Amino acid sequence: MEFNTLMLYSKEFSLVVFFLVFLGIVFWAYWPGNRDRFKREGEKILEEDE
Repeated sequence: MEFNTLMLYSKEFSLVVFFLVFLGIVFWAYWPGNRDRFKREGEKILEEDE
């Protein structure tokens, strides 16, 4: 296996891994069970400013 081929595979693999991590974070953030916690924390920030 040549170096260029290995670099191509590693770049493709890292792209897939980062995309899956991104999708996991998005799904976690928009999961219905987390909605109340995020809403509560968002309101807390607004209350502290006033």
